[in-house]
Amino acid sequence: MPKTLADLRSRRWFTAGGMRAFSHRQRMQQQGVRREDVMQRPCIAIVNTWSELSPCHAHLRERAESVKRGVLLAGGWPFELPALSLGEVIVKPTTMLYRNLLAMEVEELLRSHPVDGAVLLAGCDKTTPGTVMGAISMGLPTIFCAAGPMLNDRYLKPGQAERKVGAGTHTRLFWDEYQAGKVSDAEWVQLEAHMTRSPGTCNTMGTASTMTAIVEALGLALPGSTAVPAMDAAHTRMATTCGERIVQMVWDDLTPQSILTRGAFMNAVAVQMALGGSTNAAVHIIAMARRAGVQLTLDDLDAVGRAVPVLANLFPSGDRLMEDFHYAGGLPALMSRIEAQLSLGERNVNGKTLGGNLRGVRVLDDAVIRPLNNPVSANGALAVLRGNLAPDGAVMKASAASPKFFQHRGRAIVFDDPASMNKACADVTLDCDENTVLVLRNAGPVGAPGMPEWGGLPIPKKLLDAGVRDMVRLSDARMSGTHYGSCVLHISPEAAVGGPLALVRTGDWIELDVAARRLHLDVADDELVRRRAAWQPAPESVARGFVKLYRAHVTQAHEGCDFDFLQGTDTTPEPVIY
Repeated sequence: MPKTLADLRSRRWFTAGGMRAFSHRQRMQQQGVRREDVMQRPCIAIVNTWSELSPCHAHLRERAESVKRGVLLAGGWPFELPALSLGEVIVKPTTMLYRNLLAMEVEELLRSHPVDGAVLLAGCDKTTPGTVMGAISMGLPTIFCAAGPMLNDRYLKPGQAERKVGAGTHTRLFWDEYQAGKVSDAEWVQLEAHMTRSPGTCNTMGTASTMTAIVEALGLALPGSTAVPAMDAAHTRMATTCGERIVQMVWDDLTPQSILTRGAFMNAVAVQMALGGSTNAAVHIIAMARRAGVQLTLDDLDAVGRAVPVLANLFPSGDRLMEDFHYAGGLPALMSRIEAQLSLGERNVNGKTLGGNLRGVRVLDDAVIRPLNNPVSANGALAVLRGNLAPDGAVMKASAASPKFFQHRGRAIVFDDPASMNKACADVTLDCDENTVLVLRNAGPVGAPGMPEWGGLPIPKKLLDAGVRDMVRLSDARMSGTHYGSCVLHISPEAAVGGPLALVRTGDWIELDVAARRLHLDVADDELVRRRAAWQPAPESVARGFVKLYRAHVTQAHEGCDFDFLQGTDTTPEPVIY
């Protein structure tokens, strides 16, 4: 039902009689805010994840001012609320450890303050699902304003064709070449200085762009907004439009609950597959769905992955970058290509249905957003594997893997931590070949803790020197969405809680069959029983703080890695104001 001024949540703080409301108005006036501004307008929270240690968000201070302008133009009153900033490259041991903390903070920020709606300023990998999860659980009208991707770079070398260069994917590519002696020390220093040319998120189809696109596909962001480059003037204008739109959303009481249906989530999954999106989305989209009370499983993702080909010609599956995707028409153009796979009646924050928003949309560059009859990859963006090594599932980015490994049997080399793995892989005497299967364990939600992006296991130097650039690698970790290779990830349950990965030994044979969706440890059942009887969990190493809370309550990868007490649609009572 449409709201009136009397219905606004913020009025409980500012318009009641008595000393408490007096003190609230008094403190606003202390800051130069007029009494009537908070009593006669919707109050809008601008949740800002800006930080000087998050280069993806370095411009969000300025964008907050643009959002404020839009809120004021529409008759609202904006309040900027700083929230935890999770810069993917800088934060250690992993931003995933703190995604749920950000979600909790956003939910409680919105609950404890006199706000009627929210604009979420975010975009780096975990900030998008973290802010959205918190906003879903709070239930106020919310619009997502994506940080936007950084500008493109190019690599010029005498005698070679020009190459487009972006963040993440090319860091790994050039690192492997540097390790193999193909890139000089001087080139390496030069690449460090210019590969990331501006503020903004990674400009490949890594986790950042995957997740912002998923939020747009869910209907929580304005159509076409998430691909606008961070330093494009259109990005500033888009932020103002977000601020303007949220005010009307408050009057219309357009909440996440009225947008986030199962159909909306299935649309988002289809978009993930057509984009060749990050495997990290498999964790985040399930976590968001559970917050919204929508049933979504890895099997749903696998089914869509089989049906929807990769159409976005973007690194790491293709050879273009996000700036090119924006010029080609952005997400609406991509969705127009897979319209037959979409639920067109789902709502968007702009007040229209998906079908209405796609009417008249067309692709502007077929080389960037491919036609259905010319996909980037027919293998699908995501394959969900099961077997005695992953009874609850594991994921693989098939579109960024080598097809020659889709059916593979190899001898395992097992590592219990990344330090020993890196040391062994740097040793040119390591007993391995291209058919070896590298295994890293104790890198899951509980084991690491936080499920870091350690899943892009390094190619041993011995093999790099021989020209090998891919091999089968398994772990209970995640992998950066910007990375590539034949990596099986998110093996669930993880080793630290006694999953079968804990029982693998160096020398065991492992079978991978992507077409059959099978991951099998070729060890007799009775031997596995003996190994399990001998297995002991690692002793508890954390005595206090958030990490202790995290390890006690985090769910497994196939369940979204949310806290068990935050899933579902149960509501927390509104704060009492005496």
